[in-house]
Amino acid sequence: MIRSAALAVVVALGLTGPVLAQEATPPAVSEWRAVAPENLLVIDTTKGRILVELAPVAAPKHVERIRLLASRGFYDGIVWHRVIDWFMAQTGDPLGTGDGQSPYPDLTAEFTFRRDGTMPFVPVARPMGSEVGFINSLPVQTQPDAAMAQTGDGKVHGWGMYCPGVAGMARGEANDSANSQFFLMRQAYPALEKRYTVWGMVVSGLDVVRAIKVGDGDNGAVTADPDRMIRVRVASDLPEAERPVVQVLDTRSPTFATLVEASRRARGADFSACDVSLPVQVSGAAAPAS
Repeated sequence: MIRSAALAVVVALGLTGPVLAQEATPPAVSEWRAVAPENLLVIDTTKGRILVELAPVAAPKHVERIRLLASRGFYDGIVWHRVIDWFMAQTGDPLGTGDGQSPYPDLTAEFTFRRDGTMPFVPVARPMGSEVGFINSLPVQTQPDAAMAQTGDGKVHGWGMYCPGVAGMARGEANDSANSQFFLMRQAYPALEKRYTVWGMVVSGLDVVRAIKVGDGDNGAVTADPDRMIRVRVASDLPEAERPVVQVLDTRSPTFATLVEASRRARGADFSACDVSLPVQVSGAAAPAS
């Protein structure tokens, strides 16, 4: 599957017309960034395949847990037990009720992270006192670079933004109660920011996330015939012949800058990093039959 930058602008903004399409040209070969196999989570579901780029810079302990559980086959066959349209789809509970978890200890929250100048952060907006942009495919809000000179460790706070496709960790009432359950955003929901750990971003398959059966019970519970995850693996744990290969538009590229500018002009004062949909190329092995 290949999406051009021009098509991505149109799809992301829900707009059509030759003027907008002509404002972005297909990316050059050098403008694509390969997603490392150890940072690519392959979620095969009854609705199709979802590919998530893990974000260890934002939540290293949570990414480590996801990798561990995927390598053990923990997620295989687990249902999407809570799905709310215009919000998110939640899974990762072996009981399928929202009350279950893995046998491993709960995780310490990673609601924010410390960012230094070596991280590949690319700003797209500078609201007062902060910067908004991307670290790889993850939309991020952060304190400005200028503040690094005023901190003891030369770093500033950053946190993932809950845009469509963002992967977050579910938890109970206590901050440090995340374990195995996670959710994928169907739409933006900024009220979750700095309250639930962000650990990745859907780079392919947001349409699949939005196709997962919506709950018909209380609080989005799916009470009848829920969709399931068939197999969940980190790509590096799959045989090479079964690995999808994913390339995402590099946010440091000229085409990305053009895409952002087109989105900014179209959205005006309402522009957000959530309006920017990164073009992606997926090749290699297809999803197994359900």
